[in-house]
Amino acid sequence: MAKQQAAKAPTTFNWEGKDKSGNPSKGSINADNLSEAKAQLRKQGIVPKKVRKQTYSIFSNHNKPVKPLDIALFTRQMATMLKSGVPLLQGFDIVANGVEKAQMKQIIYDLKSAVNGGSSFARSLEQHPKYFDDLYRSLVNAGESSGALETMLDRIATYKEKIESLKAKIKKALTYPIAVIIIGLVVSAILLIKVVPQFESVFSSFGADLPAFTLFVVGLSEIAQDWWFIALIAIVVAGFTFKKAHEKSRAFREWLDRTVLKLPIIGQILHNSAIARFSRTLATTFAAGVPLVDALESAAGASGNVVYETAILQIRNGVSTGQSLQNAVTMTGLFPAMATQMIAIGEEAGSLDMMLDKVASYYEEEVDNAVDNLSTLIEPLIMAVLGILVGGLVIAMYLPIFQLGNVV
Repeated sequence: MAKQQAAKAPTTFNWEGKDKSGNPSKGSINADNLSEAKAQLRKQGIVPKKVRKQTYSIFSNHNKPVKPLDIALFTRQMATMLKSGVPLLQGFDIVANGVEKAQMKQIIYDLKSAVNGGSSFARSLEQHPKYFDDLYRSLVNAGESSGALETMLDRIATYKEKIESLKAKIKKALTYPIAVIIIGLVVSAILLIKVVPQFESVFSSFGADLPAFTLFVVGLSEIAQDWWFIALIAIVVAGFTFKKAHEKSRAFREWLDRTVLKLPIIGQILHNSAIARFSRTLATTFAAGVPLVDALESAAGASGNVVYETAILQIRNGVSTGQSLQNAVTMTGLFPAMATQMIAIGEEAGSLDMMLDKVASYYEEEVDNAVDNLSTLIEPLIMAVLGILVGGLVIAMYLPIFQLGNVV
């Protein structure tokens, strides 16, 4: 069978003209080309005067890449369409018309084209594995098979929204202090390379010995002037090497993840985050009717940490040999007693998905509180670091000026 050709997303045209009553009117319309846009307007009883292709500023979202939250929003909207009784193909059109990002719009029309050509929704998602992973596709397939696609899409949307919210909290905890420190280092480097040499030329006319702290800063300035370009190249090479090693070497990722988990405060946040993601993924997949062993495999890939991924695969192997989930989880030594006890209660009561959902909610709240507390505590520390870096340089430059009176 020939491969179904993907439909091209229609172009948006802005128009001005007169309506059926002869009153001035304007708006926008989607069409494949200018002629079709004018033909559609005439069918609606509109006399078009100006029809132009819609343009976008460089600050608009039109050309921005698709992000996981875009996929979550698409899933939520499709669930709403289906729950309202809108047919799947018509739902694609309605959702696509409200999407601003060109790439996301094209993805939706690709899915519509595949479904219109006879593919199932789950099979159509295989065109874009970058945006719809195995977990997403398997859940959609389960929803289609059970005849409850709208319910499953709603569950997937909730899952992705919560996972992305958790990722954003972790990113906030790590990005803020790193960004401020980097800015402080950049400002210090600029002062050492550009500002300190100007003071040095003034100091040479003083005719007196400079304070030891000033001499130290002047020495740093000379080193920075001579080696800044090589240092910059070294940083770029180190960053590139780190990125490639993280992508290619599982052993390096496992070492890095294990090391980060041992850090004070940050390590505990990452522990709680991994437990929350494991619980949320397992609850969603198990509630969807996915067998526990398969659900554990999906949870391993969604854990976000190689150490936990390895542990969850170990749990899967234990469960597949007849071990209870609670015992298999306990044997890893990574999960706290509260989580293992909740899992045990869920297994005994036959409500594992509900208990896992409660575990996920608890640890998501723990992460949220920890990130807020970390942000509050770290701000004074960051200010102190910036004060030492930038303020120390300024003080070093003005010390000789304070001693100028003694020289005179």
